Amino acid sequence: MGSDEKLSKEVSYALRHHPEEYGLVLDAEGWVALDMLVDALRAHGGWEGLTCERIEDMVGRATKRRHEIEGRRIRARYGHSTETRIIKKKACPPDALYHGTAQRFVEPIFELGLQPMERQYVHLSADEQTAEKVGARHDAHPVILKVDARRAWEAGVSFYREGDDIWLADAVPPEYLSILRTCEGDAGDEG
Repeated sequence: MGSDEKLSKEVSYALRHHPEEYGLVLDAEGWVALDMLVDALRAHGGWEGLTCERIEDMVGRATKRRHEIEGRRIRARYGHSTETRIIKKKACPPDALYHGTAQRFVEPIFELGLQPMERQYVHLSADEQTAEKVGARHDAHPVILKVDARRAWEAGVSFYREGDDIWLADAVPPEYLSILRTCEGDAGDEG
């Protein structure tokens, strides 16, 4: 059987992007029964000996909290690109959040704001370092944007907390964005 990393990627693919390929139907909040996921992964191939306990162990050991288990259910916490929108609970954000992006995207972002693009929500970071790591996936010298999150919230922009360092938003209009800095070096891929 594969490594935790391989299993995590397969679970993410099934729960974030293509549950239909596995015969899974997510509820409105993105949950599916853990045993149904295990059966689907076994049937899909490469995971014949997989158990619910193996997935629980993988989720428990993960440093990146991409999945969560509640009772006998599991879901991906963020990153969904499925057609059915995953419902999130609104939360008041801190004063500032951050978004790392490639330099080539800065001009369109300041014209249209931050948009979810292929995903359901815009991903934001609670700290500059995480935003830099995310931005470095797309540019060796990413631009870190500061989001005036509290002011945006007060104006009606919806935010959703997805853990200690990840926040989501439906979209963020350009008037709540500013350039914090352009990074000089490669921050690496911490995905």
